[in-house]
Order: sequence, then C-alpha cells, then structure tokens
Amino acid sequence: MHLLVCGGAGYVGAHVALALHRRGHSATVLDNLSTGHREAVRWGPLFKADLLDMTQLDQAFASRRFDAVLHLCARSLVAESSTDPYAYYENNVQGTLNLLRTMRRHGVDKIVFSSTAAVYGQPETDVIGEDHPKSPINPYGASKLMVERILADAAHAYGLRSVSLRYFNAAGSAHDQGIGESHSPETHLIPNVLLSITEPDKPLRLYGLDYRTPDGTCIRDYVHTLDLADAHLGALEFLQNAEGAHAFNLGNGTGFSVMEVIQAAERVTGRPVRWESAPRRAGDPPILVASSQKARTALGWAPALSDIDQIVSSAWRWHLNRSY
Repeated sequence: MHLLVCGGAGYVGAHVALALHRRGHSATVLDNLSTGHREAVRWGPLFKADLLDMTQLDQAFASRRFDAVLHLCARSLVAESSTDPYAYYENNVQGTLNLLRTMRRHGVDKIVFSSTAAVYGQPETDVIGEDHPKSPINPYGASKLMVERILADAAHAYGLRSVSLRYFNAAGSAHDQGIGESHSPETHLIPNVLLSITEPDKPLRLYGLDYRTPDGTCIRDYVHTLDLADAHLGALEFLQNAEGAHAFNLGNGTGFSVMEVIQAAERVTGRPVRWESAPRRAGDPPILVASSQKARTALGWAPALSDIDQIVSSAWRWHLNRSY
C-alpha cells in the first residue's frame, strides 16, 4: 500500500514508518518539523507541510495516490495544553478537520488516528477498557476525544473508515535503526530517569511517595514504540474489511511503578539513579493501566516487548548514542 504518515518525523511516527517499510509498504512522511526531526525520516520521502495550510495539504495529496492515512500529528504536552488551549484545539482539531477534508477531496477513505489514554480523564477503575467513561481533564485529552467524535460522525456521513488507537505510555526505541525519543522539553519518565544517570546534577523528581500502591509511587502502563507501530499495521489490515469508526486501547495490561522503573534503569545501566521527592501533581491517579483485550481480539495484536527491562534497555542504548 501507498501510505501517508502525518507526523512521521516524530517519536512514534518514525517507528510506524519503520514498521511499514519492514512490511513492504511505501510510506510518505508529512511533517512540519516543529517538534519532529528530519533525521528520523529514513524510510520514505518527506513532504514538509502543515495541517493548518490547506494548499500544502492539497499539494501533498496531489503528489501521489494514497491508500490510507496514518495521523500522528499533534501537540501533546498536557501542562502546556492547559495554559494555551487555543493552540491545542487549533492544531489537533482544526488541523485534523483540514486533513479529513483533503482526504475526502482526493478520495482517501481510511485513516488510523493516534489518540491517547487522556480521553478517559480520572480513572474509575485500575484497569481501563474502551467502555470506561470519557471525561478528559485537560485540553490535550479533550482535543483527541473531539477528533474521535468527528471520525464517528464522518463514518455516518461520508463512509470514512477509521481506527483510533488510544496509546498509554509510549516508551523504548529502535536504537539499532537510529530512531528514538527526543523531546524538548522532555516530560516522559523513562528518558528523565536516564538523564538523571548521565547528568547527576539533574536528579529525578518523584512526584508523590504516598499513593495507595505497594511502594507509594504511581503505577503506569508502558508500551514499546515498536509494539505501537505493529498495532498500526494491524489497524490498516482491519480497515480493509471494517466499516465505521473504531477505537482500541494500546498498552501492556501490566503496570510498573515509578520506583520499579528506577530499579529497572539501575539494573540495565549498573548505575544509581539520583532522585528527590516532590509533592504530588494535581490530577495524577495512583494507577493507570490499559485493558487491550479488544485490540488483541480484533487486530490480532499483542505486545512482544512487554518486559520493563527490555523497554528501558532499548531507551538506554538510544540515550547513549542518539543521533538527534
């Protein structure tokens, strides 16, 4: 298939492009490079364009015929979304509307959308299924849920076929292929744990040691980016025969506490992690773990790299020899 990967210069997007290449598909990356990296575009041409520019979008779609779109473009910083919500709704919602309109004009009727566990808001259960109430508590999560609703409406009105993939905590790297996590600022736990090892003057901050968990720290579900990428392939295959709009959680189904991640990093690197305690952050639930049974059943997907030491090890190897 000929596929357009929007956001393919980003962290997860680059891994998706790699997975498509390995499966024999042809991928064109569309990215404005505002947070993505040109060096991460290794398995197909780059079309530099912005979802807010309809002319650029039309030019991209006129460049070749695409069988489907994988849409990973988004602003994704939770805290920033609360201080600048207009930017998040403009980029994540208006940008997606522009993309969907362009797809319709050019006869492309399939899309895999990168959504998030943030659509659920505060969890009512420790393990979250797709039927959990959706009450996002920040504009980032709200913007993703708005897009999911737009996709459902578009299915009824225009026959658009879509899959929304609700990521939990993306982690790890394809270090041997020269791609990995590189954000500025870096807000994710695992790269910040590793940073505290290589830069001891920057100790890791642990936000809350008094949660109702076995060691007092928050528990999260970490899923390797290569496993996320494989789920996109499963979603593409699913859309060949499935009409309508569908949503799937993507996670390991097993949670690891902040302290367990620290201990994994110490095992993998053989070095101590320096950390300091800090007050809880508002809105941080004690436990956030995915039920991915629906994806396992419908997409034939199961994470292959689920061990926390595997995930941290791949992130560490990238951290030591990162190219961007």
